[in-house]
Amino acid sequence: MNTFATELLRWYDHHGRKDLPWQHPRDAYRVWLSEIMLQQTQVVTVIGYFERFVQRLPTLASLAEADEDTVLALWSGLGYYRRARFLHRAAQLCVEHHGGELPRDIDALLALPGIGRSTAGAILAQAYGLRFPILDGNVKRVLTRYHGVAGHPGESAVEKRLWLFADEHTPPTRTADFTQAIMDLGATVCVRSKPLCPLCPQAASCVALREGLTATLPTAKPGKKIPTRALSMLLLRDARGRILLEKRGAQGVWSGLWSLPEAADPTTAPSVAARIARVGDADPLPAFTHVFSHYRLDVSPILFDHAAPLAAVADRPDRRWCDRDDIASLGLPAPVRTLLDNLPEISP
Repeated sequence: MNTFATELLRWYDHHGRKDLPWQHPRDAYRVWLSEIMLQQTQVVTVIGYFERFVQRLPTLASLAEADEDTVLALWSGLGYYRRARFLHRAAQLCVEHHGGELPRDIDALLALPGIGRSTAGAILAQAYGLRFPILDGNVKRVLTRYHGVAGHPGESAVEKRLWLFADEHTPPTRTADFTQAIMDLGATVCVRSKPLCPLCPQAASCVALREGLTATLPTAKPGKKIPTRALSMLLLRDARGRILLEKRGAQGVWSGLWSLPEAADPTTAPSVAARIARVGDADPLPAFTHVFSHYRLDVSPILFDHAAPLAAVADRPDRRWCDRDDIASLGLPAPVRTLLDNLPEISP
């Protein structure tokens, strides 16, 4: 076993995280689900979502059998909803082609939607004990600093070097513990800002620490201005307190989720609402901004109380009037759910 792995595993035995919910039991389904949830999301946020998800869908087979609305409702608030749709489809493919299990073959795993090389490596190493490296964000940071690798880790040439280092350090034994250990080191010691270098088992050999580069490595991605978009969300509420929701299409932001009808701006909102229901006065609600990875969305919500559905606009698969119980069972974007949770009581 190489020195890097030996030192890291010694540290892990005393300081590693061993009480995460997907570690008990550490089977392929739970490892896979946790890896997908942890993409772009911190552990402290994921834990609650993971526990609720596996309570409702405890096995790969139960996930495959679930309808998309159930999966998206359980995912609601985590963001990056394409992850949930890929997860659902991959489970169905495992049932159809792999006997209801995640395959133990790297190529078969990579053929499933939403599973990249690092996720596949984590499944094979942590669930099946096979020797495969991983390279998530935490591992990239550890290896970038340890080896003094300049350049943004998302660049192809830099990432290729990091994969070589990841493979070089992965030991032939205790692969499950090693992959967890290097993720833990990046998450708890070799953190993005103000790393805790005196606590690091690799400090003696770390290039970034020796050369005073811990603050500048990994190299930041070149910045670019994030554009801003604006729209109005229409809250049409009937006399029974039901809210009109529409299911978004298969493409674009929040695809497949239930959301509110939209208008280009507050001035066009009444005419858009009038095509759906008989409405009275518009009641503007506090505006808010939601930040995506690639743009900012400025939202002006407008409430139309006592809306009466037009006879020509009946419920259909992608549009329906929903009470609170209905809303709780659907996948909604986090800002829409927050908006509905804080909606004032219906006026007399």
